[in-house]
Amino acid sequence: MSGIYIHIPFCKQACHYCDFHFSTSMKKKEEMVLALVKEIELRNNEFQDEVIETIYFGGGTPTRLQIADLRMQMDSIYENYKVAENPEITLEANPDDLSEDYLVELSKIGINRLSIGIQSFFEADLAMMNRAHNSEEAQKCLELATQYFDNISIDLIYGIPGMSNAQWQQNIETALRFGVPHISSYALTVEPKTALNTLIQKGKIDAPKDEVAEAHFQILIETLEKNGFIHYELSNFGKENYFSKNNSAYWLGKKYIGIGPSAHSYDGISRSWNVANNALYLKAIQQDQLPNEVEILSTADRYNEYIMTGLRTIWGVALDKIEREFGLDYLDYLIKQSEKFIKDELLSIENNILKPTPKGKFLTDGIASDLFYINSEV
Repeated sequence: MSGIYIHIPFCKQACHYCDFHFSTSMKKKEEMVLALVKEIELRNNEFQDEVIETIYFGGGTPTRLQIADLRMQMDSIYENYKVAENPEITLEANPDDLSEDYLVELSKIGINRLSIGIQSFFEADLAMMNRAHNSEEAQKCLELATQYFDNISIDLIYGIPGMSNAQWQQNIETALRFGVPHISSYALTVEPKTALNTLIQKGKIDAPKDEVAEAHFQILIETLEKNGFIHYELSNFGKENYFSKNNSAYWLGKKYIGIGPSAHSYDGISRSWNVANNALYLKAIQQDQLPNEVEILSTADRYNEYIMTGLRTIWGVALDKIEREFGLDYLDYLIKQSEKFIKDELLSIENNILKPTPKGKFLTDGIASDLFYINSEV
């Protein structure tokens, strides 16, 4: 199973918390679409023996493109790669872009999964984050989208300064009313060089508090599990048969090609990433060059990535896989490093699988970093 990710580097406006690569100028839109199609063609030899089972349009905001732009890229993928009979084809979308006509056309060109960036149903939260939509648009788009799509995921952000537990509960309950089968939810994080970071430094917005985020996280888990969702990855909840195949492939170490400026690729041995600059990307692609850097992953790199992704998922870290793929030295190291977390009931080992306990879930990323192998000489 392999996937193709396409990064659409355009947004209507800059969200205060976002540090992804994008531009609010659409002047180079047509050139960019042609460049994306050309990169798809230039890289077809990388997956000659692979079957594409997931296609994912991310960004940025893919719904800034017209249907014809998306269709052109879809056609190029089908012309240049072996695509499975029923691939999962996801489009990230903003509520203010999803008119009924646009939704109908998306369904016609083969998009079969939507990932909608709701973030919150409260006006004050949306204004603080500088989202382009309002609460009414968020709910209206879900009313429309659920008429044309069965497989819908929505994003919600928790740990927002000033948000009470009751408000967060209301956010979740509002989302559940629309019957969506998948919810991705992330703590508000403050990244360097973002508007949010500047506003916090100037004292205009309070900094997020870990204890608030942890309380919201526990409410999220309890509420969604009561409503039939499976907490299959740290930030992702899906009903049975509605897990994201695209994201699951990342976490399980499957191969993928990333198309577009700033997009990353992985082939099991190396990782590469395109330049995060629209002008430089366009110039290189127009000259039939791939504007990327490549890193060959060491054994320690691959071990660390497996620890990070494995602990975040319901599949955990398989100790027999550690021994088989990395050797006894890595297995012994992992077991030794895990001892203190097992003693503190933050990790557990069952059926030879290492996983966070319910108590340890919120701390998963920090625990994983303590299990990383730093000295690559092993």
